[in-house]
Amino acid sequence: MNPILLTGKDEFQLILEHLRKELSGIRTGRANSAVVENIMIDAYGSQMPVKGLASIGVPDSRTITIEAWDKSLLKEIEKGIRDAGVGLNPVNEGTLLRISMPQMTEETRRALTKVVGEKSEEAREKIRGTREDVKSLIISAMNDGDVTEDERYHLQDELEAMVGGFNDQIKELADEKEKEMMTI
Repeated sequence: MNPILLTGKDEFQLILEHLRKELSGIRTGRANSAVVENIMIDAYGSQMPVKGLASIGVPDSRTITIEAWDKSLLKEIEKGIRDAGVGLNPVNEGTLLRISMPQMTEETRRALTKVVGEKSEEAREKIRGTREDVKSLIISAMNDGDVTEDERYHLQDELEAMVGGFNDQIKELADEKEKEMMTI
């Protein structure tokens, strides 16, 4: 594969991985540690994610438990999760936090479906931007004499096919997440 296309492919894969991470943080009806693990907490004079301060467990499909390694941070973790705007209310049991996942209403499901759509559209926009950058590299390589005009068209066709494949993967991820959210 041409080095110009390889740089584009690497960028596309990073965008896809970022989308996967973003979608994993959107809650569904089931308990999932990804919902809380990247919430930032004020600890030791800086912002740290929950996963860097505690062990996160999912004992059943409706409950998340968080056990802080430093018990003095339990109140800060509780406050951080409550204030994060994810609609979770942790219960402090002295040595650990227990979060019962609330039943999602139809309205909540619809709102979160819109968020999934926005996140996938952001990913598509980043893909389009990267595609334009790679096209510019191809054209400048042709102008520099590194590739012929025929090669340029061939590279652009390969690029479009690659972009189509990544857009299909984005749609697949979004559809999968929406299906997961709409399942009661």
